[in-house]
Amino acid sequence: MSTVLAVIPARGGSKGVPAKNLAQVGGVPLVARAVRACLGSRLVTHVVVSTDDAAIAGAARAAGAEVVQRPPAIAGDTATSESAVLHAMDAHEAIHGAAAEAVLLVQCTSPFLTSADVDGVASAVVEDGADTAVTVAPFHAFVWRRTSEVTESPEDAQGVNHDKSYRPRRQDRPEDFVETGAAYAMNAAGFRVHGHRFFGRTALVETDPARVLEIDDHHELARARALAPLLDPPRPVRPDERAGSGACSCKTEEEVDAVGAPPVPEGLRGSRRPTTTPQMHVPGHASPAGPTGEGRDPAPVPTRSDVDAVVLDFDGTQTDDRVLIDSDGRELVAVHRGDGLGIAALRRAGLKLLILSTEQNPVVAARARKLNIPVLHGIDRKDLALKEWCEENAVEPERVLYAGNDVNDLPCFGLVGWPVAVASAHDSVRAAARAVTTTPGGAGAIREIAAWLLGPTLNTPTL
Repeated sequence: MSTVLAVIPARGGSKGVPAKNLAQVGGVPLVARAVRACLGSRLVTHVVVSTDDAAIAGAARAAGAEVVQRPPAIAGDTATSESAVLHAMDAHEAIHGAAAEAVLLVQCTSPFLTSADVDGVASAVVEDGADTAVTVAPFHAFVWRRTSEVTESPEDAQGVNHDKSYRPRRQDRPEDFVETGAAYAMNAAGFRVHGHRFFGRTALVETDPARVLEIDDHHELARARALAPLLDPPRPVRPDERAGSGACSCKTEEEVDAVGAPPVPEGLRGSRRPTTTPQMHVPGHASPAGPTGEGRDPAPVPTRSDVDAVVLDFDGTQTDDRVLIDSDGRELVAVHRGDGLGIAALRRAGLKLLILSTEQNPVVAARARKLNIPVLHGIDRKDLALKEWCEENAVEPERVLYAGNDVNDLPCFGLVGWPVAVASAHDSVRAAARAVTTTPGGAGAIREIAAWLLGPTLNTPTL
């Protein structure tokens, strides 16, 4: 089987829409949508996201891609996509020890790209012998240009793809296509020689015009979000949802499908996910739909048998992330009594517990004393502190549940087996999480997590 590498450039410095590649459409970050389309391809064997941004890297890994750190020299506003693809090819070859026969350039900014589109350009190169391929859509419009833009004569207008003195019927005009900007495929060896996405024989891969949209500004992002319910595959509805039971959070089924899957084992990360890999199921949601729309068997949220330790961020996870400051400069925060109940139940169940916070604050220490659990606060590198704590307590990181809400929690997410985001977490954190609570931070999210682990033990009152 040919090695087909899909490269998704996703730098962090977007100007038109800040953090554009993490913007959600249909509840799924754009970078995760692109990864999902590539992983669903029949021909793509490896998926790489090239980025200079830690949050994008976390979201990409959570969606199942391999990540290549893009150097600053090719991460600026003037850097070309081709430079990112060439760099990713070199990095991939160094890691895997083999060169790709074909390389794809896939753009995050085309939210409605499908796996069939990806397969179309890959097949044109790998199976049909084209040197390059591009996704296009039929185009029937008459294109005009102001002549004053190219000459010094008084302003006039001229037809670009037609003679303005002759108005043929649509069926009498030659068939034109517009480049969608979504996906390109190149013979890898030829791409290294030419350094450009087009050379030799170029195949046009027709796509659905209704799906053609490139996001470059807030208006196009708003259009994509409005179109997502119409263009994304429908979410299957469970019988209990029809009956009105089982609360569902605002995350859509497509988001669960993209970001709720268990971490890909190292040997498979960035490769096509085996069809037998179970998918994560977030409480209150239907089972994610498969690549062709059929339902998958849901995998449970973590239970007591999956987890030996629970590590909790404080601000924004056990609080609503707001701080009240009195006239003497003292900080006050609000916590949820239900969280205290859940933490007490986790402690009685024999789980190791820790509060890990960046803030050096007496409030954090006081809450830890109240809950009777250890605390590490004022920590700059939470990931290093967590790794050391696991070693000191003989806990395997794979059996740790870490709950957080913001980007400084992402390094810890990469260490543990069960990274969990509260419902109010930053988009990039929710994208990188293996599970997301339906409850916001400071409103009982920790009690919800405790109920996942302890089930009826926590939900049944004791006399």
